[in-house]
Amino acid sequence: MAINITDHASKQIQNMMKEESDGAYLRFGVKGGGCSGLSYSLGFEYEINEELDTTKEINGIPVVLNNQDIPIIEGTTIDFKQNMMGGGFSIDNPNAIVSCGCGSSFRTKDKAGAPAAIVRKIAEAISCFSYYLYLSIVSILKHAS
Repeated sequence: MAINITDHASKQIQNMMKEESDGAYLRFGVKGGGCSGLSYSLGFEYEINEELDTTKEINGIPVVLNNQDIPIIEGTTIDFKQNMMGGGFSIDNPNAIVSCGCGSSFRTKDKAGAPAAIVRKIAEAISCFSYYLYLSIVSILKHAS
């Protein structure tokens, strides 16, 4: 079994699937992006490519996984947690060696994500730095006059 779905997550997904058409699968996988290089992808799918995908029933949920994603997500647990601010899915991936603060992106030992995503993050960091530098200069000039 590539992934695990807790009872709480299974109940939430089953409730969500009631609003979907018959034949829906839960697709779980990864895509390039996010601060750490890879992001999780979670949604409903109706079209299955038997050459590229694997289907399984996990805790009562029909699941489809892209074969290329399986080594990256092997052993991952999907849970649903409820708190005073609402609820949401949490993903615990034992293969992730780096995760961002919000937990939506990660990197594994062998997969770091698309280089374009890293370049974009560097550009964003430079842009933020430039903006804060600008604000600092404006503040210094205001106090100097």
